[in-house]
Amino acid sequence: MKTALISITENGGKIALEIEKKLSKNQFEFKRYCFYKYPQQGAENFDNLSELTAEIFKSFDGLIFISACSVAVRSITSHIKSKCTDPAVIAVDEKGMFAVSLLSGHLGGANRLTQLVSEAINAVPVITTATDVGGKFSVDSFSKANNLFISDIKIAKEISAAILHSEKVRLHSDYPVKNIPQELTGDKTVPLGICISDDACLKLFSSTLNLVPKKYTLGIGCKKGTKCEAVEAHVLKTLDEKNIPLKLISAVATIDIKRNEAGLLAFCRKHRLPLFFYSSEELMSLDGEFSASEFVRKTTGADNVCERSAALHSGGKIIVEKSAKNGVTVAVAEKIPNIDFEKEVL
Repeated sequence: MKTALISITENGGKIALEIEKKLSKNQFEFKRYCFYKYPQQGAENFDNLSELTAEIFKSFDGLIFISACSVAVRSITSHIKSKCTDPAVIAVDEKGMFAVSLLSGHLGGANRLTQLVSEAINAVPVITTATDVGGKFSVDSFSKANNLFISDIKIAKEISAAILHSEKVRLHSDYPVKNIPQELTGDKTVPLGICISDDACLKLFSSTLNLVPKKYTLGIGCKKGTKCEAVEAHVLKTLDEKNIPLKLISAVATIDIKRNEAGLLAFCRKHRLPLFFYSSEELMSLDGEFSASEFVRKTTGADNVCERSAALHSGGKIIVEKSAKNGVTVAVAEKIPNIDFEKEVL
């Protein structure tokens, strides 16, 4: 989770550093920003919070403001678009006493981020979403944690409302599921239900929320300096030929020497896809048959980047072998979903 830590006071900067140290071993990639009057080693200075927020709002998965809630709210208000795309936003007071979930509590993971930050600095977590307050099942959090694409936000809201009113919701899954909550039932008389299936058009109930597993991982390799447009064009063409919707891609993986490859980074930011990096040693340690290239091995240390990175990150099997065009190589791996209602977002 690519997360920005934004502080505006000297003590706030110390709290930001503490959060980074305590949570850096989790699935976080932190970048610290501090107000220029209170510089901190390893942090980037800023002199205008509104301009900074406008610059980074769309490029981070999470924003942690070490400030009053009002400061954070005023900074993000004009950038808020949708619960499906907005980043997680939380505010931590500059004494580190409270951590408050402000935006994208479920789908963005702000509620869970609030809990983790609170545990790290011994703060009190403040979470106000209705399902969490009532200790009830949240379809948003469940979908996020299990990499499920929500087909219809309107029906998802209907389900949340039903659960909050202690009404039962039916469940159908084409995949094995674990730890089913008491709010879900197999009662065929219940009209509102959740359908977990690869078929987004499967309507089993009077009102059906289709949750489609995002079970594919993209492995991408590219020549140095490849533009975002070239990466995007080849990825979309490859997926279209195999009838794989981009919305069902859960992650992108590549070799670590591409960590600063602007075109690849821009493609992932544009489509809000998490990007994971692996060393040549990690890629080459993977057993299996992959299309090998001696030139690629001499250049990168791995005989195949796209297939090996996709398979390594996914833990599944390659279903689309290496395809190359205009300096871009693409492969796709698939892993059968492990659906668990107790799985957490982060």
